[in-house]
Amino acid sequence: MHSMPTHAIMVLVLPLISAAVIALFLRRRGGAASAVSVVAAGAIAAIAVILAVHRERFNVSWEWLRFGAVDDPKAFVLSLGFKYDDLAALMLSIVGVVGFCIHVFSLGYMHDDAAKARYFGGLSIFMFSMIGIVLADNLFMMFIYWELVGFSSYLLIGHWHEKQSAADAAKKAFIVNRVGDFGFLLGIVMCYWANGTVNLTELAALGDKHALVFSTLIPLLLFCGAVGKSAQLPLHVWLPDAMEGPTPVSALIHAATMVAAGVYMLCRIHVLMVPDALTVIMWTGTVTALYAALCAITQSDIKKVLAYSTLSQLGYMVAAFGLGSITEDGTAYAVGVGAAMFHLMTHAFFKALMFLGSGSVIHGCHHEQDIFKMGGLRTRMPVTFWTFTIGVAAIAGFPYLAGFFSKDAILFLAYHNNPTVFGLLALTAVLTSFYMVRLWKLTFWGAPRSDHAEHAHEGGFTLTAPLVFLALLSVAGGYVGLYGGLFDDILDLVPTAHGTDHTVIFVTSVAVMLLGGGAAFAFYAPAETDSLQTKAPGIFGALAALKVSFDRAYDYYVAKIQQRFAMVVNFFEQIFLAGLIVRGLAGFVGLMGLGARALHTGNLNVYAYWFLFGVVLLWAFATGVL
Repeated sequence: MHSMPTHAIMVLVLPLISAAVIALFLRRRGGAASAVSVVAAGAIAAIAVILAVHRERFNVSWEWLRFGAVDDPKAFVLSLGFKYDDLAALMLSIVGVVGFCIHVFSLGYMHDDAAKARYFGGLSIFMFSMIGIVLADNLFMMFIYWELVGFSSYLLIGHWHEKQSAADAAKKAFIVNRVGDFGFLLGIVMCYWANGTVNLTELAALGDKHALVFSTLIPLLLFCGAVGKSAQLPLHVWLPDAMEGPTPVSALIHAATMVAAGVYMLCRIHVLMVPDALTVIMWTGTVTALYAALCAITQSDIKKVLAYSTLSQLGYMVAAFGLGSITEDGTAYAVGVGAAMFHLMTHAFFKALMFLGSGSVIHGCHHEQDIFKMGGLRTRMPVTFWTFTIGVAAIAGFPYLAGFFSKDAILFLAYHNNPTVFGLLALTAVLTSFYMVRLWKLTFWGAPRSDHAEHAHEGGFTLTAPLVFLALLSVAGGYVGLYGGLFDDILDLVPTAHGTDHTVIFVTSVAVMLLGGGAAFAFYAPAETDSLQTKAPGIFGALAALKVSFDRAYDYYVAKIQQRFAMVVNFFEQIFLAGLIVRGLAGFVGLMGLGARALHTGNLNVYAYWFLFGVVLLWAFATGVL
């Protein structure tokens, strides 16, 4: 255990201080609040990079709460601890750097917002919560910050709470995440009960000694938290609706940080994995990736396309983790961790770029989000066009961009471990290239299809500088050698194809990109109507129905089953609990009181008779007559 450097404490405390200062003193001063939040985010990014570059690694813990005697080995102890290894260093660098870019972009995007102070306060509390998840050294502490992330995302998604759709989306995100978090909490409790600890370092040590209690149920319950937070089937329904929040929030929550927390948590607990749990995780990720890619094809809202794209890429990450090889003792070999985290990193770069690029388009088009009412933006917004093009190329798997390397690593892992999953993920890659080129062509090419598009314009420095920086990361972020060995414990685990395997994966990757992208470029004409809806309404209708199927199923369950069950329970509560037990007992006691008062007559003769009656009863009881 090493000492914790002061600036490492600051990286967690700074956003909390920023949020507190804004909440207490700057609620009506949006300019000052934004400055405080952005400076804090810049400091976080700088400290995260410094910690990584200096290779400072530490693992410290302080006892926070104890139930039981000090010398009792079975006492329940809750610790406040920080574990900063290569995995945490990589994730903290992603959160810090991408988070700072989004803060800077927000300066321009939210410049005229009336509640700017509340918005930037929400960003700061979100950064605090997310950094807490990254640094937590035990599952209980991770769960506390996990819930804080849910709270802060509720605030940010519902920032424009005057809109009913935004308020509903915030509540939906909060409630759906609580469903997954309930399973997560049960998994934490079960892990503590089985192994006597939830400290990540101690669990790893138990695994090395073969003293760890392995169970399929523990990792699957913990995975429930990732299903909610990383929006995997069937708890994915909150993420597309969450696009009601400001676009920078979509970039922060749904590209780089919050939704990635589930994947990060899985990588933290990989020592607990067993083959059956990994199989469930692998198939959950694979099905989610394919389902979301199919849903993205019919979307007309630029942010909704990117939301389903995020769902699909998160499915890729979860599938990569589940594809991890199994060692002889039944534990999960961490190659899945390397593939998942590598794609998480590159995805954070190009998806944040595209979300911010969509924000630049929306801002330039006076808050128009329908891609069929855009067009012609290539010449009107050149910086946004070229940077967004790099993002599209990266996610489509264009050779030697960031997304190409990480997607190839996952395809290679699937190729070796499960050919069926390899085929489904390759199909998903075709669809990814298809719907991203569709989005790109309809948004930027052709003639303007609305007044807003006709008068679109590029934003200022704060709107374009983050795009350029993230575009550079989307180009260079996949070259592992550029990191100079900073995250070797993770990046060394990234599977790399060689020889014939390399040729197969390279050819497959380029083929699926050209097939999907070429088909979309040829099929879609820049027009006010969807070419697929016009030429193949049956397919379009089926894909649209697929998108709403889960929401309709949940609505049916709530209205027809849960609500009716609640009404039955309410009936029994009113009749038996509130009626018979509560009011019935109260009425009985009231009657006893009335009877007792009736005995108080004030007549001495009556009292004498009651005295004699009592003596007779006492005599009868003593002699055994009664």
